[in-house]
Amino acid sequence: MSSAIVMSLLSEGTMARDMANGAKDCLSIAADSERLACFDREVRKLVAPRFSGRLGLITERFEITDPTMLRYQSDGAIFVLYLKTGAGDGEVVQNLHIGGGGEDSYLIEHPGTYFLQINGSESWRIWLEPKVVAGAAAADGDTSKNR
Repeated sequence: MSSAIVMSLLSEGTMARDMANGAKDCLSIAADSERLACFDREVRKLVAPRFSGRLGLITERFEITDPTMLRYQSDGAIFVLYLKTGAGDGEVVQNLHIGGGGEDSYLIEHPGTYFLQINGSESWRIWLEPKVVAGAAAADGDTSKNR
């Protein structure tokens, strides 16, 4: 077995163990809202990004029908993200950036067709996630406290 394959398997095993430990830590949180927030953080680690790459890219157009959270991470010192409307060359809806690496998010409030223009100095990842609505269970008529 090549050393690259062995390193990949070891890395995947370490990552799976870290995610399991993170979820296990959530179980010990007494407050429902804090425990749910902890599990939400851990689940996000399991979801593959919609877009990923290195340096610059213009994505294909995508459509959203409901408010959507645009979550983005960068590993580099420079990361600039333009959210653009889907028509023609696109009109800039929002100019987003991260200096020095890290993660941030932006709520796309209006349904429509969009695309992203990314300029980075290193690798990056972008997710399109449903907007989290506070009290969604109560709005659906679910008033049970034990699930």
